[in-house]
Amino acid sequence: MSSDTPEQPGWAPPEGSWASSPANRKSMLGNRNRDTKPELLLRRLVHAAGLRYRVAAKPLPGMRRTADLVFGPTRVAVFVDGCFWHGCPEHFVPPKTNPEYWEKKIGGNMRRDRETDARLAEEGWLVLRFWEHQDPAECAEEVCAAVSGRKGNKGRLRSTGR
Repeated sequence: MSSDTPEQPGWAPPEGSWASSPANRKSMLGNRNRDTKPELLLRRLVHAAGLRYRVAAKPLPGMRRTADLVFGPTRVAVFVDGCFWHGCPEHFVPPKTNPEYWEKKIGGNMRRDRETDARLAEEGWLVLRFWEHQDPAECAEEVCAAVSGRKGNKGRLRSTGR
C-alpha cells in the first residue's frame, strides 16, 4: 500500500477514480452534499416565515434519495439543485477534462431527479425544485405558498391510503 498523497510525487488516483488530477480530486472531495449556501439561505427565510421542516430527509420510507427540505404533513419536498451537478440549462458548462465521464455522471443525475419527481408525485407529494442561482426570497415565497396551499388539503391527502 502506497503512502503517496496528492501532494507527493508518484501519486496516482485510486483505481477507477473520476479524478483527472490530484488537485481535481482534492477539490471534488470538498464539495458539500447538504448545507450549501443556497440551501441555508432558503431554510433561513422559510423558517423566518414560521414554517418548520426536516432537513436532508427521505420523503418516503425506503427511498434512498433525500430532499433538502421536507414538509411531511403537507407532502411537499424541496430540492435546491446545483447548476453543475444537475445540468442547469443556463449555467452548466461541460468540463473539457474527461468529458465522457461527466456527460454520463450529469446525465445520470438528471435522470435520477426526474425519477424522484415522478415517484414522489405518484405518492401524492408536491416536488419543488430550484436552481442554486435563483433568488432565495422568491424561492421561499413559492415554498410558503405551496405549503400553505396544501394545508387546507391535509385531511384529503392523508385519506388517500398512501
